[in-house]
Amino acid sequence: MLSAKCARSLYFGDSTVDVGTNHYLSESECRSRADFLYNGIDFPHSIPTGRFSNGFNIVDYIANFLGFKMSPPPFLSLLDKNKQLPKRMIRLLSRGVNFASGGSGLLDDTGKRPWGKVIPFGEQVEQFAIVRNKISELLGEEGAAANISESLFLISVGSNDILEHFAYNQPGQAYITTLMSTYESRLRNLFDIGAKKFGIISVAPIGCIPLVHNFTRTEDCFEPMNEHAQLFYKALHDMLLKLSSECKGMMYALADAYNMTTPILKNPQKYGFKEVTKACCGKGNFNAEEPCTPNAELCKYRNDYLFWDQYHPTQNASHLAALAVFYDPEFMVPMTFGQLVLL
Repeated sequence: MLSAKCARSLYFGDSTVDVGTNHYLSESECRSRADFLYNGIDFPHSIPTGRFSNGFNIVDYIANFLGFKMSPPPFLSLLDKNKQLPKRMIRLLSRGVNFASGGSGLLDDTGKRPWGKVIPFGEQVEQFAIVRNKISELLGEEGAAANISESLFLISVGSNDILEHFAYNQPGQAYITTLMSTYESRLRNLFDIGAKKFGIISVAPIGCIPLVHNFTRTEDCFEPMNEHAQLFYKALHDMLLKLSSECKGMMYALADAYNMTTPILKNPQKYGFKEVTKACCGKGNFNAEEPCTPNAELCKYRNDYLFWDQYHPTQNASHLAALAVFYDPEFMVPMTFGQLVLL
């Protein structure tokens, strides 16, 4: 646990860091949901919370490292019946806020075709601006600026943009350039309203998830998709170098999720895993032909599995990832999240 100079954290992105945002969207509109079993089976009291996991996800562990028992709540859960932020906002903000939405991406259209209504990264940034204005009302501009500048802005986004583009189009370097242009614009938006500390997680080897194994009908990873994950990291690395040189006071820590995960795929036993191609919860080929539902086939030993469902890591895998990004410099540039929050 750290001395929490920067204990407050704000989370943006997709289902890898979503703690229940989509639960607050209408079922008729949003099909990207995890508010039912077997999701949450290893969460306290076996409650499905909207996390795409058998239990906790990476942001829960990071919040724990920052000194909190639980991670911040979804932004949508804070709104009153009039869709306004309540007056008790400061108490609610003591831990931070989570804006992440499962199925979303950098581009506004990502997620709409397969999932219906999701909240894209750009809209998440707009939601934070609402929070920022409320903090300014309550603390004054100077107090709000200090409050926000010490907060950790953790972002995990991009996987859905690549996955979906492979499903419907022929991706390439030009597409990665488009994603980076959008990413840079959103980061500038956050910086302009006070964000200073950015903890950013790049795209993992998504060509190795159970959903892709099911489509390819092989245990081999789909390398064209993995190549795009690597291109994404390189472009993100270069963009952050450029942006931080232009934005005075901006600090960041970038996690190379691709190379962080590859050793586990190559030597699972070393990291305590026995199964790294099949989903723990699902049905059919690679247990990934169907999503995780109350009628799915559920593995008995969840900690043995790298993947919980068609897309997402198990709680055990998320814990290892959180330890890596927070404490281990091997796959972090230029520092770990733990070092970043103490600056």
